[in-house]
Amino acid sequence: MAETRDRDKDATRESIINVTADSDAPETPEKHEVAQGVAEQQPAQDVAPNVTTTTTTTKSLPNGSSWSIWSTQQRRFIILAASCASLLSPLSAQIYFPALNTIAKDLHVTDSLVNLSITAFMVFQAIAPTFTAQLSDTVGRRPLYMVCLCLYMAANIGLGAQNSYPALLVLRCFQSAGSSGTVALANAVATDITTTAERGRYIAYAAAIPMLAPTIGPIIGGLLAQFAGWRSVFWFLLALSGSIAVPMVFFFPETCRKVVGDGSIPPQTWNRCYTNVVVERAAKKVGNEVPFDKRDESSRARPLWLPNPFATIMLLLQKECGYALLYGSLLACSFYATLSLIPSQFQRIYHFNELQIALCYIPFGVGSLVAAFNRGKMLDSNFKRHAKRLGITIEKNKQTDLSNFPIERARLEVALPTIIIGSACLSGFGWTLHFETNLAGPLILLLVIAFCLSASLTCVACLTLDLYPGKAGTVTASNNLLRCLLGAGATAAVVPMISAVGVGWAVTIFSLINVVTLPLLWYVMKQGPSWRAETLRKKQEKQTAKAANVAV
Repeated sequence: MAETRDRDKDATRESIINVTADSDAPETPEKHEVAQGVAEQQPAQDVAPNVTTTTTTTKSLPNGSSWSIWSTQQRRFIILAASCASLLSPLSAQIYFPALNTIAKDLHVTDSLVNLSITAFMVFQAIAPTFTAQLSDTVGRRPLYMVCLCLYMAANIGLGAQNSYPALLVLRCFQSAGSSGTVALANAVATDITTTAERGRYIAYAAAIPMLAPTIGPIIGGLLAQFAGWRSVFWFLLALSGSIAVPMVFFFPETCRKVVGDGSIPPQTWNRCYTNVVVERAAKKVGNEVPFDKRDESSRARPLWLPNPFATIMLLLQKECGYALLYGSLLACSFYATLSLIPSQFQRIYHFNELQIALCYIPFGVGSLVAAFNRGKMLDSNFKRHAKRLGITIEKNKQTDLSNFPIERARLEVALPTIIIGSACLSGFGWTLHFETNLAGPLILLLVIAFCLSASLTCVACLTLDLYPGKAGTVTASNNLLRCLLGAGATAAVVPMISAVGVGWAVTIFSLINVVTLPLLWYVMKQGPSWRAETLRKKQEKQTAKAANVAV
């Protein structure tokens, strides 16, 4: 009987090794370690696992190569650079608003035509990452950063020099394509260099700097448009992007695990930077060989292909992450609606000018920034709490096998309180504007709303990246696509809603959507483990059938 169980266990381990080899992660010793850990936990008999409560104990990956060669300080530098690059997209959108009236007057066009340039920007903001993210999952992150930044800087040069509406419209599309391409790459970089146990903190760091855009964008745009002319906005963005691009050219290393593994495999010759030279010198200094043979082998194993935008859409239909992405996008609708109603309502109620309205975004930026630094620690703390409950040992810089780990609960439990508090404050924000209370009331609520919604969105994003670490760029692009499309609808609908039912009820409707759809997250927490188990089983069956056909 024991002999039969051993044979079954060996067969299961071999099947899982084959499945893992067909996954998106690079071929490393960790794959076989993960496979062995899963096989040790599976019973020999065919018994359905309990998906609501996980009682099996998974171990962190055994001794072997670390998940990443980068030190904590180096990871922070890499995440900081990625976060600065992803600032360009939201900043380009927000800094443009104060100059709209001046642009319409100088180019002799209507306000509707100028607003069309905003719509075009948002459309490309949703679509462009579907191409750049997929390419980055295969070609690497660094080449896509360079292409996006070059395109963005060229578009800003054109925008600063042009003097016609058609040129403005076309160049804004190119500007959006270049800047939004970097947004999907930031979370992908964070996923490349961090383990699941510490990923929450770094994902939050990656989102920290872009959260400043709603605060600083209108202020900078208003000052530049008023004192230096609206074209100075684009020259400012050119200078900012150049100050980000130059250090990245020289120091930002390739992180895609399909290209460099844990960072020790050298990237392609044309994809190197000075940081790679330093790493190779350090390896040779301690007597280690630089694995150029693995680089060449990895390059031959990666076929050239064109990105398929439908892959991003198909990911939205996967149960494992589709429901979470849908709820995150619905939650983002209230986020965007709140931002978009501030100018019209604060001008109507408090008779503010453009600069005063821009200053009212400061509490929103502060709340988002505090959330970025607070929520990451809470995510990692909750992960460790579940690991301790299950008897799992978390080793620093070692990936943890998630086969029987309730990762859905570890991530989403943290989001539930902030969703409820944020939705309540969102409704309160609408009614303070309805009754035209003192300015302090809406501003305090705005800070709490920004903290709660930003923190909750980080939790959902972190879960989806945990589920598909080998497709981090594609997952982020799917999230961006759905969020931008629904967010554009919410932005367009909020003003007509206010005209129809008043600002109090309009904002309350968005908060009720957050609460009414909240059971989606409970459903994900309950069914998520069984969905992952089913996916693994189907892959095993596929690999077994393929092996049988080869044997025949």
